Formats: sequence, structure tokens, C-alpha cells
Amino acid sequence: MRILNAAKRQKPTMSVLLHRLIGVILVPMSIVIAILIGILCWYSFQYRTILHNVTAASAFNQNFKNDVDLKMFYYVSDSAYADGKPVEEVESARDLAEQLLEQTTERDSIDSIESVRDLCLTLETRMEEIDNAESYDEGMTQLENNIYILTDLIQTYMYDYLYYESVHLSELQEEITQQIEYIIISVILLLIAVIIFIIAYVSKMTETITAPLTMLTGRVEDITQGDFEAKTPIEAEEIEIQKLSDGFEVMAGRLNNLISENKRAERRKRHAELELLQAQINPHFLYNTLDTIIWLIEADKKQESINMVSALSDFFRFCLSRGKDIISLQEEEKHVLSYLAIQKIRYQDRMDYEVNIPESLYSYAVPKLTLQPLVENSIYHGIKLQREKGVIKVEAVDMDDRIELIVRDNGAGMSEERLKEMRSVVANGDKIGFGLRTVHERMQLFFGEEYGLTISSTEGVGTTITVVIPKQKQDEKGIINA
Repeated sequence: MRILNAAKRQKPTMSVLLHRLIGVILVPMSIVIAILIGILCWYSFQYRTILHNVTAASAFNQNFKNDVDLKMFYYVSDSAYADGKPVEEVESARDLAEQLLEQTTERDSIDSIESVRDLCLTLETRMEEIDNAESYDEGMTQLENNIYILTDLIQTYMYDYLYYESVHLSELQEEITQQIEYIIISVILLLIAVIIFIIAYVSKMTETITAPLTMLTGRVEDITQGDFEAKTPIEAEEIEIQKLSDGFEVMAGRLNNLISENKRAERRKRHAELELLQAQINPHFLYNTLDTIIWLIEADKKQESINMVSALSDFFRFCLSRGKDIISLQEEEKHVLSYLAIQKIRYQDRMDYEVNIPESLYSYAVPKLTLQPLVENSIYHGIKLQREKGVIKVEAVDMDDRIELIVRDNGAGMSEERLKEMRSVVANGDKIGFGLRTVHERMQLFFGEEYGLTISSTEGVGTTITVVIPKQKQDEKGIINA
């Protein structure tokens, strides 16, 4: 059982499954999108860098050589147009080369831009050395052999750099286009694979949910059609469905037990009613009553015999009560009065009786054949066993939400030992003391364990039997209503 419970605790909940489904959908898609974005960002970065380099290199003075050469010529020839050495132009070219060198990645481009930087440094040195020329001719020679050549090389290498970077940019564009095609194809294939995986996973998860729910629906239909037999719970992957199935089977089992118990209780009730009815129509009672009627007729006691026949007729009519299990307290009073009338004629001066049931309680419900068995018990086990005249008193007492029906006699009573025995008979359902046991059992079947009868008795003084019933009325069908 512990292993089974542990297994059940390990089953995922519906919430967990839904989160897994979201993860199955989002994680692969997020990975694909992240890879795509990463590749595009990388190519975009490369493209922007090269484009920036080309743009920056394009800012190089296209007339660099002419401007530097002319200014240096004016400077060396000491012309009126001389404006000093072109230091700023050379420094600007060198700074541009340093900047481009930091962002250049292609080897040919790096070599070209390094050459531009180095030549700018050499040009600055040669421009300083030209001041040391001792004559005009020497200065013009240095201008021809150093300055003009260096400026030409600087401009040439800068153009080479632009060429290499432009070629690389064009290649990168082609590579980006090709890579984008590959990426698109890869993304499509990956998306197809992810979609297939998602469909398979969702189908499996849907099956794990719908299959047990379908079986559970069938089980509910079986229960609605009356199949309350507890069955093995449906095995489900989800803990909610598993708990639902377990709960259905527990509920079905309890309903089945309740229905079975109710059927057994109903059978016990019907059996008790039948036994009680048979006891009231037993041959001895009938024979004795008929013998008494014959004796009255022979004694020419016409009115007494008529009264006894009428009482016997009433007795049997109230026994049947048109098939109802529940009758009014007024009808129960009439039934016990007919019985007492018969017994009064039989025993004449040996017994007397009083029945005191308030009219305010007439409409309340009571199970049929409640008082008569108690009165019979008082006659045969109390009054009949003594020589003195006995008195039987029947009364009903209003106790707010309950009614107490009391049958009291001044008969022989019972000893303490006999009283304990009778109480045990009533509580345990022994066959002896049938009338009292049946009344007690029927009270509890109709109203619950807290109702029934109690016995108190004193030997030589008498016996009192009290029946407690709820204060309820009945409808037209005889069903008790609060």
C-alpha cells in the first residue's frame, strides 16, 4: 500500500502536464529563434564593421598626394605660397590608418592599412629631414626621392585597402545571402521536426488525459444505471484523474454498502412486521376470543357478544390499516382500545384499563402495532400472574420534539435478574420476548438508534414500558415528514 501511495504521489498533476506542454512548445521554438537571431546578429555585426571601414576609408583625402606634394614643393622652394609643411594632412592620414587597423579583420586589408600607417610615420620623418638640406638642389632631390614616392605609396596602399574591403564586403554579402538560404532551409526543417515532435507529444498527453476520462465517463454511466459494485480504479497518469477515479470507486462502494444495508434493514423491518402481525392473529388469541363469544351467546348475553364481535372486527381492521406501515396516533389508540375491550370481556373483573392520549397528539405518526404488543405483555406477564385486580394504563406525553408512549401495569412485576434479562433481550434481539424486541427494533429501523423502548419494573409492584418516538406527522401516502 505504501508503494502504491508513493507511486500515486509521483504522478504529475494536470498543471505540471500543461507546463510541460508549454515548455515543449516554447523551448524548441526559443532555441531556433535564438540561433537565428545570433547568426543574423553576427553577420550584421561583420557587415556593419566592414561597411564602416569602407566608409571611413572613403573619407581619405583623394587629393592627398597632390596636396602634400604641392605644399612640400612650396616649402622647399621657399615660395610666396608656402604655408608650412603639410603636417596635419599626414597626421590625419596616420590617425585614419590607426582607427581602421583596430576594426579590420582581413589579412590583405590589414597589410595595406599597416603599410599606410608605417609610410605616414616615415613621411613625417622625411619631412623633418628635409629641413637639414644644405642647398636648394639637395632639398629638391629629397623631395623627389622621398616625399613624392612616399605620398604615392600612401595613396596607393589606401586605395588597395579600399579595394580589399570592398571585395570582402561583396563576398560577405554573398555569404550572408547563402547563409540566409541555409538558415531558412534549416529553420524550416527544424520547425517541421519540432512540429512533429509537438504533435506527437500533445497526442500522447491528450491520450493520457482523454482515455481515462472516457473510461471514467463510462463508469459514471454504469453508476447512474445502478451498478454500485466497487471496481478496480482506472489507472491514469494524472493525479487529479486518478484521485477522481479512486473517489468514484470509494463512493460506489459506500453507496453499494448503504443500499445493501438499507435492503437488509427493509427486510428486517418487513420480517418484523410480518412476525408481529402473525403474532396478533395467532390461533390461541382467536380461539380464546371466539370461545368467549360462544360463551356469551350461550349465556344469552347478546349485547356483550355483539360488543366483542365488533371489537374483534375493529382489531383485525386496524391490524391491516389498509397496508400502511405508519398510522396516526389516533388510529393506534383505536386499535389498542379494541384489543383491551376484547381482553376486558374475557377477564371481566380481573382487569381494568385507562387510555389517556391527548387529542393534540392525534395527528402525529407512529408505526402500526406499537402499543398493542406492550399491552399484551402487561396482561400475560403482569396482570394474569396475580390474583388481585390489575389495572393497565396507556398514556402519551408531549416532550416538545418527542413523544413518550407509556404502558404501565400494577401486575406481578419482575425481579432484578429477570429485568436485566428482558433488557438484554430487547437490546440484542433474542427470540424470547418477541413482542417487546420487535417493537424496539421497528422503532430504531424507522427513526434511528436514539429511539426505542425502555423497561422498568419492580417485583410485586408492576412494570412500566416507555416508547420514545420523534414528533413527526405523515402525508397522505403515510410517509413520515418532520
